Amino acid sequence: MKKRNCPICGKETFFQQGSERNPFFPFCSQRCRWVDLGHWLDGAYRIPAEESPSKEESESEKEGSEAE
Repeated sequence: MKKRNCPICGKETFFQQGSERNPFFPFCSQRCRWVDLGHWLDGAYRIPAEESPSKEESESEKEGSEAE
């Protein structure tokens, strides 16, 4: 199996190497696994999105375009 780097600390890690299996994969340790969970819970990982206009804003835009 190819070795990879831990996404938290960068240390080399693996899924399975011979009979040895890493239960924390893709992380190198339980600590890095908890750090990653903390990032999710703190909101550090976000997907940027555009907010849709509120109902009031969209209604006022419709009224403004009808007046023209």
